[in-house]
Amino acid sequence: MVACNREATQRRRRVVFFTVAAFIAAISVLLAGAAAQTDCAEGNSPLDTAPPKNMSPQQLIDKFGAEEAKVKQARTHYTYMQDVLIQTLNGTAVDGQMHEVTTVSYDDKGKRIENVTFAEQSTLRGVALTAEDMDDIRVFMPLILTTEDLPQYNLTYSGQQHVDDLDAYVFHVEPKKEEKGKRYFQGRIWVDNQDFVIVKLCGKSVPETIPKKKKERQDIRPTFVTYRQPVDGYWFPAYTRVDDTLHFRAETVQLREIIKFTGYKRTAGPMAKP
Repeated sequence: MVACNREATQRRRRVVFFTVAAFIAAISVLLAGAAAQTDCAEGNSPLDTAPPKNMSPQQLIDKFGAEEAKVKQARTHYTYMQDVLIQTLNGTAVDGQMHEVTTVSYDDKGKRIENVTFAEQSTLRGVALTAEDMDDIRVFMPLILTTEDLPQYNLTYSGQQHVDDLDAYVFHVEPKKEEKGKRYFQGRIWVDNQDFVIVKLCGKSVPETIPKKKKERQDIRPTFVTYRQPVDGYWFPAYTRVDDTLHFRAETVQLREIIKFTGYKRTAGPMAKP
């Protein structure tokens, strides 16, 4: 965000991680409340720092990287709806909004295809959406961290935690180095201890731009939390929430975002089984 002028299967063994009813309830509570910091700890039990059993943290990283690659490949064989709602707030009142609904699909080479089916005129106050914001929505908020991606990051094992209906391993993730022109995820991921895929993540995209000169662009990234749901045995991104306050030089902006990934439908073509 940049400042602008004030203008596993289908969970046969457990309850589905984030039910539709719980999702609707969470959205209702969020929309009724005042803006605050995105809560990464919501739904988490106390952290158990004991090491993983029967494998080292590195073996665990290797295993979930391979499983994440399957998720990423499988998702290119689905169409789905991406519903983006971004709001700015004045206290508890919404004073600006952007709402866009897009149908997402992939061609036979895995290239993403977007078809906007609904878009309203943006009335956001105090912020302007950038290409990096759209990358957040497409890439970082629904992050899939595969074996191919892992060499870019340092992953530090934090422990084990009960997250809603799941038991998960917790890792802190940060880029090894930030190359010019590239962006990365920084935060925490929760990896299911049976399916070995990410089921929750919380953090932001980096780097941010904090200029030294007044005329240089200031780009601040909000913290987001994302949950996944099982679809045909794969854990696909389901929804993302941002509830953050961005401190720009000239003003402070309260920001709320709800991004929903719904209506997954399998397309034709061969696909590896989970």
